Amino acid sequence: MLLKGRSESYELLMMRFLNSRMDLAEQEKWHYLSLEKGFEGAVKFDLQSQSLQEERYIINDLLLKVNNSYFQIDSLIISQGVIHLLDVKNFQGDFYLESDKLISVKTDREYKNPVVQLKRCASLLRQLLQILKLNYFVEASVIFINPEFTLYQAPMDLPIILPTQVNRFFNDLNKTPSRLNDGHKKLAQKLISLHQTKNPFTILPKYIFEQQKKRRLL
Repeated sequence: MLLKGRSESYELLMMRFLNSRMDLAEQEKWHYLSLEKGFEGAVKFDLQSQSLQEERYIINDLLLKVNNSYFQIDSLIISQGVIHLLDVKNFQGDFYLESDKLISVKTDREYKNPVVQLKRCASLLRQLLQILKLNYFVEASVIFINPEFTLYQAPMDLPIILPTQVNRFFNDLNKTPSRLNDGHKKLAQKLISLHQTKNPFTILPKYIFEQQKKRRLL
């Protein structure tokens, strides 16, 4: 059961608006396209999650705060015995891991290692559950959703689900019985109630409103 859907973030909507009305700097353009790509991948994951059976709660796109630290959750799947915390990535092409970086083979561009980000997110979620006095097991995974993604030099024990494993992930969930109770419902409702509607880390390009207004009149 889907309890919280997904929509474009304020940052993505604003970047989309600005991209159509001004010449973004190279880094700004790259950031905008990354936001679009990320949203596209998350929506693709949402479509696949519709195949889930049994009793499960799905909560998408949560921004939570604990001990003055914010953390973003792409998707939570609450099952009888476990909370699946899922970070969906839509990278495309060949990549390899090196230390705390994910590096593109083609462009040599460095990205933050999503596993490091995932561990931070999982730790903060567990802290929040402890504060709320809720005892649930959290299993965190990075899901690489794009079928044209390849990862080299990845240790087998990393909490990642590669494109060729995504269908298996959903099939395994469907093979696992799940019955939810009032406790699961209260957990889901509490997490949704704690969702932060404004992201304090949103960064937008500098622009002058009057210039944008003049462009619309041309």
